[in-house]
Amino acid sequence: MPKDTFETFSQEKLIEAIRQNDENVLKWIYQKYYPKIQQMVLANSGNMEQVKDLYQEAFLSFWTNVKSGKFQPENESALAGYIYQIAKNKWMDMVRSVAFKRTVHPDSLPDFIQEEQEDKEVYIVQIEGAFARLGENCKELLTRFYYQKQSLVVLSDFFGWTEATTKNNKYRCMEKLRISLKSETKQ
Repeated sequence: MPKDTFETFSQEKLIEAIRQNDENVLKWIYQKYYPKIQQMVLANSGNMEQVKDLYQEAFLSFWTNVKSGKFQPENESALAGYIYQIAKNKWMDMVRSVAFKRTVHPDSLPDFIQEEQEDKEVYIVQIEGAFARLGENCKELLTRFYYQKQSLVVLSDFFGWTEATTKNNKYRCMEKLRISLKSETKQ
């Protein structure tokens, strides 16, 4: 049967052909909706390899749901909308994933995000500089409290101070850090 004839099939007839694993219909559907999914992924930071992987996953879910009766068409474009929605949801999951975020090259980010990232990196360098200028007791106290998550009780024992003295010293050290950071950022 020529591919063109599938265009005239009703949604019900296409669904019946999918449920019967009609190879020609499945191939036609696969090829018909691929370009739209490709366009969506490429327009949203994806590449051709991701398009292929995503579409195969989406098509498999689509096929499984149609065969099992989970999908019921509500109009004459329901199949197209359904496969697109599956692909879109899978793509959004992928974009939100940690693995995807690690694979995006910084140069491919929009300019405003790159600038924000550069600002953060400058700020971190400034914090490190301000921290380095603190006295040894302040550096030790802040490191143990904020990074090693030691309690005031543990810190009091370590430094040989009362808990109130430890709390006051932590506050004073943070103030020194803030003042040093302000002078660092004005430069």
